[in-house]
Amino acid sequence: TAGFGTSFCAVCYIFPAVIGTPWCAPIKYVKHGSVSCSAPTGQQHKNVMGTRCKIRCKQGYETQSSEVVCMASRRWSSNYACQEVRCPKLNMPVNGGYKCSDGSYFNSRCEFFCAPGFGLKGQKTTTCQHNKAWSAGVPTCVDMDPPKIKCPNLKDKWAEPGKLTARVTWDTPEGVDTADGILTDVVLKGKPSKSNFPEGLHKLSYTVFDRAGNKGSCRFTVRVRVRRCSQLFAPDNGYMNCDSDGDNYGATCSFKCTGGHELSGSAARVCQYGLTWSGTETKCSPMNINVGVRTAAALLDQFYEKRRLLIISAPTAANHNYRFQMTNLQHAQCGLDLRHVTVIEVVGTYPAQIGRIRHTVLPPGLALQLRLLLRISQRSFQMVLVDKQGTDKQRYPFPITAAELFTTIDTFPLRKDEMVLQQEAGQTCHS
Repeated sequence: TAGFGTSFCAVCYIFPAVIGTPWCAPIKYVKHGSVSCSAPTGQQHKNVMGTRCKIRCKQGYETQSSEVVCMASRRWSSNYACQEVRCPKLNMPVNGGYKCSDGSYFNSRCEFFCAPGFGLKGQKTTTCQHNKAWSAGVPTCVDMDPPKIKCPNLKDKWAEPGKLTARVTWDTPEGVDTADGILTDVVLKGKPSKSNFPEGLHKLSYTVFDRAGNKGSCRFTVRVRVRRCSQLFAPDNGYMNCDSDGDNYGATCSFKCTGGHELSGSAARVCQYGLTWSGTETKCSPMNINVGVRTAAALLDQFYEKRRLLIISAPTAANHNYRFQMTNLQHAQCGLDLRHVTVIEVVGTYPAQIGRIRHTVLPPGLALQLRLLLRISQRSFQMVLVDKQGTDKQRYPFPITAAELFTTIDTFPLRKDEMVLQQEAGQTCHS
């Protein structure tokens, strides 16, 4: 019995101390939160064993457990402090970064930025929320800035002598990319460097591309100028043929006179660097035929290398072939002048014969010498065509049409400038 009593008293002594005596450290205040405790049997002390305390944290704070219990070990079942909510660590955007006001804690505001040459795609800022989630995702940094390129600055270029173009050279510009520095292509719109540009203003441009497809452009101009002299005009009763553009530096203009006219002044003039024409003014004056010479050879010398001669001989002015031929040639006078042909008439018999070059009358003796020199009969109608070298080219014992005559004349070898002059003169005749 004594042993039993001793054991009972020990239990009686311990039990009241556990049940009614404060056991865990009291929870009077929770920072950033509130606490509400209740003892197991409604006792006065709120920290005896078995006491339960409910913990409530302010928004943005959390605790390990919403309820803690005072255990026999005199410790609360878990940590009851309200700790600030923390969001997961943000990833760093490629080619960029971010700055936060309070790290990854609640209400921390993070602002993203990109490296030079890149732009943000997405939300610029994000905030840590009470649910431990960020208000926006991490944006990306994309290459948005176009590359830059600077075009050459070219001065006006002058055409070379005798040309209407100029060779223009420049160095191909290099583009610069502000992002990753890598360019994929450079495209020129217009003629490339070292090309020949015609007179005038030419607009060109370069376009450069980066890996993101962005492009940058620049524009420049090439102006080619041509030095030009004052405009020349063909002389009266003459023709002008110019090479190149006719009035540019280095151009040459040559002159010829129409039938019955002689050239005075410069037969060719060149546009010089100082924009003046070389030589002197060109004129075409009526051909002065001297019929006061003693011999037929001296008369023909005046036409040598200048004119072709068509000599028409008839025994009398009443000859029907003569009348028909002269009527035919009157309608073809423009064609004769075009081909540099002068008509000489020798009509009658010596000493009553008459020689005539248009309105100029030849002395009878000179007309007789002409017949004898060219072996022309006085008794019948005859025509003789003499070229510029004084060679007897064709004889006609009967009248011919202008077309037949011109066909024979045009078979003579012509220089290139004569062909051009004939073409130009032909247009004048038709007009």
